[in-house]
Amino acid sequence: MATLLLALAVISTGLYAGFMLIFQIGIMPALARLSDDQFVPAMRRINEEVPRAVFLAVFLAVVVFPAAALAVPGEDRSDTRMWLIVAGLVCAALNHLITIAGNIPLNNALASSVSAPDSEVRAAFEGRWNQLHRIRTALIVVSFALLAGASLA
Repeated sequence: MATLLLALAVISTGLYAGFMLIFQIGIMPALARLSDDQFVPAMRRINEEVPRAVFLAVFLAVVVFPAAALAVPGEDRSDTRMWLIVAGLVCAALNHLITIAGNIPLNNALASSVSAPDSEVRAAFEGRWNQLHRIRTALIVVSFALLAGASLA
């Protein structure tokens, strides 16, 4: 069971890391080329579409599966494997902390700033959101690498 849970942790974290990386290297650079009056509504639409059931399931899975893999006794679990899983879980949890405490409040501010000029809205949003996103992307990619390493340890 512990092996299955670790495999599910690797798969879900890989999916989430890929999603985050695509935003980092593709979506946000493309949006950066838009004018203010194009960027703001586009980002609002993205923020409305992303938090759907499948995304939320993967978002939760990246912390639930590694935690479950640690909680279930595994007869072949080495200390190295255990610490790699712990480190992967910590990175995923930090990713979520940044998302919940940083990116989501910025998304909410973007959604509620309909009466402000788009140039001001973008200036208050884009730089900080991208900075936080770079950090959380790095954390989840590292989490994936650690969990993949744990599956091989």
